[in-house]
Amino acid sequence: MSGTKYVDSEGFLYTAPVREQGNIYKPNNKMMADELSEKAVHDVHTKEIDLVNRDPKHLNDDVVKIDFEDVIAEPEGTHSFDGIWKASFTTFTVTKYWFYRLLSAIFGIPMALIWGIYFAILSFLHIWAVVPCIRSYLIEIQCISRVYSICIHTFCDPLFEAIGRVFSSIRATVRKEI
Repeated sequence: MSGTKYVDSEGFLYTAPVREQGNIYKPNNKMMADELSEKAVHDVHTKEIDLVNRDPKHLNDDVVKIDFEDVIAEPEGTHSFDGIWKASFTTFTVTKYWFYRLLSAIFGIPMALIWGIYFAILSFLHIWAVVPCIRSYLIEIQCISRVYSICIHTFCDPLFEAIGRVFSSIRATVRKEI
């Protein structure tokens, strides 16, 4: 190992050790740098989110698309003054926009916390309780399934085979008389 020398704030001389390959964050050799660039790690918790399309899976298409015309409409022959209509439209739209922002600013993070806890509990229960119970049930029922299958093949198969042979000798003909 080789290193560079530096003086700290108290005047002591130190040697900083440097690895031949560099450190894992800033590699000195090209081969190690290429390996690290190929292994780009993507953390799912800090992934970039799309600030433009905030509903990429279209979960709220039927709920959120409520406009002024969906709530307030004047039929033909019953119209208010144009200025009142424009002011009503502006008031509705701006109020809906800013009140949603205010509610999301106040309750967004607490609701995200509540829903995060809820889905964490749901995932935990599914992974550690539901799936093991179902797997255990399927393992236990497999034994019963085999016994049931043997009983059906032993008792029902001969009966159904005999009934099938009885009815196999019946011939039906259809003729039309005029």
